Amino acid sequence: SVLGLRDETINVYASAQVIQILKEHVFNWLIWPNFNLIPNRQNPLLSYKTLNVGDAVKLAGRMITALPANHGVPAVSYQLDSGNNSLVFTGDTAGCKALWDKVNTIQNLKYLIIETAFSNQDAALAAESKHLCPMTLADELNYLHQQPIVYITHLKPGAGEQIMHEIAQHPKTAHCKVLLNEQVFEL
Repeated sequence: SVLGLRDETINVYASAQVIQILKEHVFNWLIWPNFNLIPNRQNPLLSYKTLNVGDAVKLAGRMITALPANHGVPAVSYQLDSGNNSLVFTGDTAGCKALWDKVNTIQNLKYLIIETAFSNQDAALAAESKHLCPMTLADELNYLHQQPIVYITHLKPGAGEQIMHEIAQHPKTAHCKVLLNEQVFEL
């Protein structure tokens, strides 16, 4: 194969802002090669596809829709919909009512994966860096009008046990579970 071990171009779906950041700061011949040009423009290893908030793409029989997020750098959340069930992944985010407005319209929501990066003692740092702590996670889940299975991700190293303890202590978040490495979800 002219693409080495790959037979097909890898499509990177991202917002226009994230694509620009990848081009300028990662795949720029300084950090990594510009895989949009290798082996040539007509047959690149990497191709960018713009997927802004509200846009959807069908991949492997599933719809992936970009949802709002609120973070210090350009970010989106994603809905993965098999037709039977949906999973929403929030990634890095702070409070985002626009996200909950969209999530609450998903009729087949089964799973929600949401970050809680800091413990309550670091609530100020969480707010400044636009992340959640257990207190703000509880506040955010007040906007959720459904009852999906909720998994917590993005726990800061060394603080995971404390964060999950604080989550378990609050009545609004006691049902949340930690996301495990290599966890598989059936949709």
